[in-house]
Amino acid sequence: MSEETQIIFQPESQPDLPAERFLDRELSWLEFNQRVLELAEDQNLPLLERLHYLSIFASNLDEFFMVRVASLKRRIATGIAVQSASGLSPQDVLQRISDRTRELQTRHAELFARVVAPELKANGIDVVHWSTLSEEEKTALHEYFSSQVFPVLTPLAVDPAHPFPYISGLSLNLAVVLKNPKDQTEHFARVKVPPLLPRFVLVPGAESRYVPLEDVMGEFLGELFPGMQVLQHHIFRVTRNEDLEVDEDEGENLLIQLEKELLRRRFGPPVRLEVAEDVDPQVLSLLQRELDIDRTDVYNLPEPLDLSSLRSLAFLPRPDLQFEPHAITTNRYLEADEDEAADIFASLREREVLVHHPYESFATSVQAFLEQAADDPQVLAIKQTLYRTSGDSPIVDALIDAAEAGKQVLALVEIKARFDEKNNIAWARKLEAAGVHVVYGIVGLKTHCKLSLVIRQEGNQLRRYCHIGTGNYNPKTARYYEDFGLLTARPAVGEDLTQLFNQLSGFSTEPSYSSILTSPVGVREGLVERIQREIDNHEAGRPARVRFKINSLVDEQIIDQLYFASMAGVPVEIVVRGMCALKPGIPGLSDNITVHSVLGRYLEHSRIFFFENAGDPDVFIGSADMMHRNLDRRVETLVKITQSDQIKELDDLFVLAMSNQVSVWELESSGNWRRDAKDADGQPLLDMQDEIMSRTLVKKRSR
Repeated sequence: MSEETQIIFQPESQPDLPAERFLDRELSWLEFNQRVLELAEDQNLPLLERLHYLSIFASNLDEFFMVRVASLKRRIATGIAVQSASGLSPQDVLQRISDRTRELQTRHAELFARVVAPELKANGIDVVHWSTLSEEEKTALHEYFSSQVFPVLTPLAVDPAHPFPYISGLSLNLAVVLKNPKDQTEHFARVKVPPLLPRFVLVPGAESRYVPLEDVMGEFLGELFPGMQVLQHHIFRVTRNEDLEVDEDEGENLLIQLEKELLRRRFGPPVRLEVAEDVDPQVLSLLQRELDIDRTDVYNLPEPLDLSSLRSLAFLPRPDLQFEPHAITTNRYLEADEDEAADIFASLREREVLVHHPYESFATSVQAFLEQAADDPQVLAIKQTLYRTSGDSPIVDALIDAAEAGKQVLALVEIKARFDEKNNIAWARKLEAAGVHVVYGIVGLKTHCKLSLVIRQEGNQLRRYCHIGTGNYNPKTARYYEDFGLLTARPAVGEDLTQLFNQLSGFSTEPSYSSILTSPVGVREGLVERIQREIDNHEAGRPARVRFKINSLVDEQIIDQLYFASMAGVPVEIVVRGMCALKPGIPGLSDNITVHSVLGRYLEHSRIFFFENAGDPDVFIGSADMMHRNLDRRVETLVKITQSDQIKELDDLFVLAMSNQVSVWELESSGNWRRDAKDADGQPLLDMQDEIMSRTLVKKRSR
């Protein structure tokens, strides 16, 4: 069932809800990206971190157009788009996206040009235009162009014998207008800015003085077209539809079919054209005509375009302009002795371990768990899901080592993970070549859950060790994605994961579970049941509260249940990073709901579901967001947290996120987000992520 046609379920016993009770999800996403932009505007943050947020804003917007805007345009073109839950027509949503994007992109470009770039210069990092360079610097850059740039450039003419070239998505290009001095005829050509060369070229002889590569190219275009006169050149950039459509019912091998679709992705239709604000009208008209793109999809911006490339400058070795590093530590229950490595299996036989990344190391917890399993002769089998992992993955290496050691290894590789399809296909082939049993999950569903199951022979019995997480098995992103993971030898969890893996790799009816909730049948139902229980508890005078920490909240059924809880008087606290279609603070509907958002140096990624349950908290962590795709079209898993100290740790996190002592954004019923960064005395509020790091170190020392 599509996101647009999902039926909103409302039990007959519940009161009627107003029709206009949802914020638009797409516009809500743009408000999330505005919060990222506000971090770039925050002068209390280190300068290079603000530069990094500028680059994140740009790359976020690129993906939004490649996927969300492209999907909306496709549905409108095919006539299947319907009115959104917010009550807006598809055309209205598209127009509002366009208007809001223009506003945000202009604000973004001006922030860099008028504020951040001058501050960079004041701190010895100068991003300059060609016109400001000295003659000596220009000569040195001419030599750089001749030796490093010119050999890799490919000028492409446009005339009756040379059709308009294919413009790859997100590439920077120069539109060049030429004149033949012999017959005075004008011609058009396109030159691509090489993506593998540094976007910001270090001026030879300067320590930290950079000029955009397209500026250097523009000055020497005449060398690409000898005998021609260069009249003008303009920078432009195209965003294409890069969402994949794979029909899993065609019967073709899924991996082969996806490989074919990846080739077709390169030629997706354009959905956005970015051009320099001084572009010649005739050049723009030619680009629109050849790219078949409407004027409404053209965005005129100050140069330089593509500020996502600022990321390279944000990571310059200038610790004085960056966040002070956090002291990442090993979880206190997984620490090694002085003379030998930690025995994770022994630790898990004593207690369950809840790890919080990146405050606690992924390498010494989850990665070490799988590496020990691969190396341990008593381990008989490993079963693992892989949604995203790193390019040089120690997780994949551990699975290969285990298979080569004769263990039974199953890897469920989700080859449809957006923008990681090519990498995951390569991992699937590498794993298969090593003897790992590779499967791709259930037809029609993405497998998004984060699961590891290790079966170990211990005397006369088999013991199952498990990891269930909120984040991917990716050691690189684990350094800056905030996630939780549960390492456990709890028999009930092991039994549940055994059933789930059997369902994913074989044929079985829908199993029943005791310690986990799974989608597409189970997560929504389990959460709705627990919300109703909180309503019942409140009405009976027992303690009641609902708390969610999630990335997105747009599922209408879940939102309606939260409205019902609020209407019954149950306090509802939501911590959401991105989209939120719920309107808090509406009298009689959501006046008991508070929605906060936390953004910072780490990407908040964990999902936690906390129910007061009459004083005996019912708490889950897992992979599911409150979106239609997660609840209806993905395999997701939430696991119940049972240890009192771990429940308290998660409770403390919510108390911190909802307090008035930390800097957070609060959602208003209008859809606007209001940020409190200072207290009543004008002093900066606590940074939540810094506070969690401090608490993590205190917790470790107190063991």
